[in-house]
Amino acid sequence: MEEIQSSETPPLFDNIDFNTNDQDYEIFESAVQQQQSVSKSTTMEDVATEEMTDQFIEITVSEPHKIGDGIGSYIAYKVSTRTSIPAFKKRQFSVMRRFSDFLGIHGLLVEKYLRRGRIIPPAPEKNLIGSTKVKMSQTPSAETANGVGMEWLENRRAALERFLCRTAKHPVLCIDPDFINFLQSDEELPKSVNTAALSGAGVMRLFNKVGETMNKITYKMDENDPWFEDKIIEIENLDTHMQRLHSAIKSLVIYRKELSSLTGSVAKSAAVLSTCEEHTGLSRALSQLADVEEKVELLRSEQSNSDLYILSETLKDYIGLFGAIKDVFHERVKVFQNWEHAQLQLTKRRENKTRMELAGRNDKVEQYEKEVEEWEAKVQRCQKEFEEISAEIKRETERFEIDRVREFKTTIIKYLEDQMAHQQQVIKYWDAFVPNAKEIN
Repeated sequence: MEEIQSSETPPLFDNIDFNTNDQDYEIFESAVQQQQSVSKSTTMEDVATEEMTDQFIEITVSEPHKIGDGIGSYIAYKVSTRTSIPAFKKRQFSVMRRFSDFLGIHGLLVEKYLRRGRIIPPAPEKNLIGSTKVKMSQTPSAETANGVGMEWLENRRAALERFLCRTAKHPVLCIDPDFINFLQSDEELPKSVNTAALSGAGVMRLFNKVGETMNKITYKMDENDPWFEDKIIEIENLDTHMQRLHSAIKSLVIYRKELSSLTGSVAKSAAVLSTCEEHTGLSRALSQLADVEEKVELLRSEQSNSDLYILSETLKDYIGLFGAIKDVFHERVKVFQNWEHAQLQLTKRRENKTRMELAGRNDKVEQYEKEVEEWEAKVQRCQKEFEEISAEIKRETERFEIDRVREFKTTIIKYLEDQMAHQQQVIKYWDAFVPNAKEIN
């Protein structure tokens, strides 16, 4: 088994504290909680939240390495967990998981909780091109010589870690038996047949997705709750503008990398020129200029990493989260459709019963009475399910908003501090070079 060492985020990123927590956020959180219009009855999430007040869970994904050779190989990751939640058997443990395992646990959580109105953090999407390149590489060093394979692995590793951490933050999902088993079971998980892109299940998922899309386009629900009307518009606007910002940041990453490469070319040219220059003072200054440009080249590269790992990836995650929220809203529409269908069927059964009574068909009346009772029960169940999913979505969305404000605040602060640290370092380099330039006679 050949190991691929996970590339680390530049050390300069470690100089910022992510745990920003001040009175402004506490005031905001208190205000949002006071505005909640949902029922105050005790729920599973309320109990879980109260129990987890003094508990924690920390998850890291590391050490990606290839298992097997050729197209049948796969990348496995080490998932390490530290927690004080009593539902786990140990306080600290590690397991090995492959990419399909992550997709499998996401599918299980969606199957269990989407119908209940819970927002399930999206798992990273498949990338056939990137994974195939790594699978078909004979040696990791050859594949990652230009940094392409290593960058792809690091992006995926970080995305998988963020997916697990977001899931673990949820007071209900973090204590789900399947999620706990995924984190702590030493046994190999059953192979997930629903994650293969070219499998029969994958084809069925494609057809179902097409059907869902058509349903979203053709069916318009008569919304009676203004909260949902406003929230749907808000999510759509946020999603649109965040996609534009993400696109701009991706372009910035590319341009910053190009700037780093061009700065390196300047350094090489200055170094060559210094060897040809006969004037001693000028030759020395050119050589020192080359050294400065080399250092600046590294800083430009670190800045592009900052743009990517701190800002761009966060935006990408939230674009996926907005998609998950839309899925929850659409699930509510499907529940409403079921309720509406049950009401229509109940009306038909009542009409049939009345028709039989008027016709004196007493032998059929009893049959239709049973059907009416059955559909009355179905209508009540559908109505209850619709009310429950509506209330749960409100709770989930408000919790999501609190987390979103907190994460964006810490992300922006970290990004700004990192950018300022790079700029200050650039200034130091040039300040140190100025006296040398002035010494040229």
